[in-house]
Amino acid sequence: MAVFEFKGIDKNGKDIKGIRNSDTESQLKSLLSNEGVFVTSIKSVKQKNNARKSSMFQKKVTSEDLSIMTKQLSVLIRSGITLVESLTALIDQTEDENFKMVLSQVKQEVNEGTAFADALRKHPKIFSNLYVSMIQAGESSGTLDIVLDRLSEFTVKQAKLKRKVISSLAYPVIMIFISVLVVGALFVFVIPKITALFIKMKATLPPITKFLIAISNFMASYWLVMILFFVVVAVLFKKWVATPDGRKKFDEFKLNMPIFGSIIRMNAVARFSTTLATLLKNGVPLLAAFKIVKNVVDNKVIQEAIEEASLAIKEGESIAKPLKKSGYFPAIVTHMIAIGEKSGQLEEMLENIGESYESQVENKLSALTTILEPIIIVMLGGVVLVVVMAIMVPLMKMNQLVKG
Repeated sequence: MAVFEFKGIDKNGKDIKGIRNSDTESQLKSLLSNEGVFVTSIKSVKQKNNARKSSMFQKKVTSEDLSIMTKQLSVLIRSGITLVESLTALIDQTEDENFKMVLSQVKQEVNEGTAFADALRKHPKIFSNLYVSMIQAGESSGTLDIVLDRLSEFTVKQAKLKRKVISSLAYPVIMIFISVLVVGALFVFVIPKITALFIKMKATLPPITKFLIAISNFMASYWLVMILFFVVVAVLFKKWVATPDGRKKFDEFKLNMPIFGSIIRMNAVARFSTTLATLLKNGVPLLAAFKIVKNVVDNKVIQEAIEEASLAIKEGESIAKPLKKSGYFPAIVTHMIAIGEKSGQLEEMLENIGESYESQVENKLSALTTILEPIIIVMLGGVVLVVVMAIMVPLMKMNQLVKG
């Protein structure tokens, strides 16, 4: 079955365009005609062009869209509908044209005899290594519907945690940005006008006022240089972080940061535990699961610790021992993993660890937001107070001299 891109006019006279699957061009024209669409142009989307287009837009597919698609596919397959027919149903109801195109490619591959996991693997920006590996395990074990159901739940959990992190940090970041703008406006626009008045009146200024005027003059004279400086620093920093050594050092710095370091570490442990539990429950071999989990954890230092643990496990060691040796996994975590290994309940223990640390991350973020808000307000208020005092003290002295 081929993929076609069409343009036309619907029964209300509106221009429409889309992508559809069909055996032939004439068959698609007939189908669209029955739907009340007058086709103005139709062309086959070649596999090569299709792959290029989908690669350009794959980033736009959200975790929510992927989770909904996965859940719907699970329900369809559990109902006894074949995979190809299920994918056809999903394509018809998917509104996002880019996602529709990707699903069309996947369906075409599956229809031609390619394994579902192999078809998904060709779209790595949408379907992660974790997602593909679990699908592969579900196909080989005949439990694809169960795997899809778990994948849907897992995707929702990860998206929820990500939203929580972003929403918790959004307000403090906005407050800091506004604070910088307010202070910058005071130094660039307000203080220079007051300075002109002081110069005109030949007032004797206190040290704090002289200091603020010096800063104001510097910012007013060199604001463009300052902006360029920060841009250059940002570009150089981005390039440095892109190098293996720079990435590792920066990730190590993040783990050692006060307050934030513990949150980053807990989030990494939560992702490691939850992902490993999900993979093992769905029949992915331990060493293969470790390889996937390493890429899920977004920290180079912890990635290397997981890789070293994987090598140790390959040589016959337990999971807990090399993780404990790395120093990046809390003692309680390695202790619980060791108990899970001995009792044969490793997956359940990993799930408990993941849930516990996800809850801790959420609680710490909420507490951090609660603390940061008043701190930022007090700091901004303190800066404004210093500026006001630096202006008001000489003004009051000038007023007294005038009265005297």
